[in-house]
Amino acid sequence: MLQDLALALRLQALDRKIAGLDNEIATLPKHIAEIEKKLVSHTRQLEANRAALAVNNRERKRLEGEIQTHEAKVSKLRDQMLLAKTNEQYKAFQNEIAYAEGEIRKAEDKILDLMEQSEPLEKNVKAAETELKKQQEHVEAEKKSALERTAADQKELASKRGERAEIVGQMDAKFYAEYERIRKKTKNTPIADATDGRCSACFIALRPQFFQDLRRQDKLMLCESCGRMLTYNPVIDVGSDIAASQQLA
Repeated sequence: MLQDLALALRLQALDRKIAGLDNEIATLPKHIAEIEKKLVSHTRQLEANRAALAVNNRERKRLEGEIQTHEAKVSKLRDQMLLAKTNEQYKAFQNEIAYAEGEIRKAEDKILDLMEQSEPLEKNVKAAETELKKQQEHVEAEKKSALERTAADQKELASKRGERAEIVGQMDAKFYAEYERIRKKTKNTPIADATDGRCSACFIALRPQFFQDLRRQDKLMLCESCGRMLTYNPVIDVGSDIAASQQLA
């Protein structure tokens, strides 16, 4: 029984390590996904900045088109004004020209405003491009690291599972079945130490007689509270100790 319990302690340590590796392998892709979410955020910011700059440029081009239209109209009106036959017609042409020239000045003023606004917009785009590139490099580095870590974890996991199989092969089949039953219920913590007279897992104090029986380690004993396998640490041959004590007496 002592041998099986000692093997079970090694098995528990391995099961915890295996669970940790399984968890890390499963977590790494989630870690990358979280980083990529940030990358999406930076990409959207860049797109927003580019869109704002594009709107500015389109508005400037539209106004430049309006100026050209008004300038062409003014030129035409001036030609027509030369053919005016009455003062009223001449003044009407003057008014239309004045109006068109006023629209040209308004458009030019708006273009100047847009040009002033475009400078910070261009800076925003460049800054966003730089930050996105930085984040892309970071994500690629993290992905590479994750792939390397996953490969190392999988290699170690295969080794640990092989070691586990060897230990299981040395254990009594019924003992192992009990170990597995408890392990599944206790999330890889089927064994608890009771050296100090209480279960190290649930911290419930053991009955004196129960504890004395446990110290002999001649049979499997489970915690009466949490159901874990109990071990008296270190695992020793209590019978030999008693015999030795009797000889000294």
